[in-house]
Amino acid sequence: MAYFLGVDTGGTYTDAVIVDEAATRVIGSAKSLTTRNDLALGIGRAVDAAIAEAGVSAAEVALVSLSTTLATNALVEGQGGRVALVFIGFDDGDLERGGLVEALKGDPVIRLAGGHSHAGGEAAPLDVARLRDEVAALGDQVMGFAVAARFATRNPAHEVAARDLIRQVTGRPVTCSHELSANLNGPKRALTAVLNARLIGMIDRLVAACERHLAQVGIDAPLMVVRGDGALISAAMVRERPIETILSGPAASIVGARWLTGESDALVSDIGGTTTDVALLRDGLPEIDPQGARVGGFRTMVEAVAMRTTGLGGD
Repeated sequence: MAYFLGVDTGGTYTDAVIVDEAATRVIGSAKSLTTRNDLALGIGRAVDAAIAEAGVSAAEVALVSLSTTLATNALVEGQGGRVALVFIGFDDGDLERGGLVEALKGDPVIRLAGGHSHAGGEAAPLDVARLRDEVAALGDQVMGFAVAARFATRNPAHEVAARDLIRQVTGRPVTCSHELSANLNGPKRALTAVLNARLIGMIDRLVAACERHLAQVGIDAPLMVVRGDGALISAAMVRERPIETILSGPAASIVGARWLTGESDALVSDIGGTTTDVALLRDGLPEIDPQGARVGGFRTMVEAVAMRTTGLGGD
């Protein structure tokens, strides 16, 4: 018999549930205040109480699933670490497109010659010497880097070269735009990479806090994280691509509604402390926004549930 542990860390509360796989029912649940200064405290209180209510041992937990609204809240509230954008082969007009300037909020931009054509041929050599000088000059002023090159989805060579150099010089996390989306639209990919780089520290702290408490209580099970489209990805992957957790919390609610009711087509309303989120369940799957998730006024290239959000919450 296998038991699953689900944890959802929101801006106000952290919830935990124990699910009996064989009986397909929730056998234990608990709620605790989210402790922003040390997320492990709120997670730990909820997890311990849920396990106690379920009457199972930590060793019996076979899978842990984590969902969160922290990334979504951070983008809406303009939080996150300071980053630098390495913009290869683009012009000033490209920087003005798609809300990229607003997303950067004055963070530094390193514009370089380079990039590729639509056919994948090199449009201009990458200015490696200037990149090295600019990155070294930034020192400890930023916590991470986003790299976007023209037509990197056709040929990512310049993004990969820039990433390797930045890691060598600074040791800081680097997000490449082609790793987040295979779609065209360089400025929009750059925007998504900037937001991802901004979230890395926050999501790393969340995953580390969860892992720390699981180890402390003896839960030796894979830790998965709910993506914005309701699918599960590994904790290791989400540390590199935290942007994929935007709308993770509401996506988990939609998947949960499907599991709890057995309905394959439904309108799902998730009422939280601050907002109400409404989404569609069709043929057993969440409806996906074809234009990419919109969060905090930014249209990203992240696949996520199509959702309408209203400022009407439980408070």
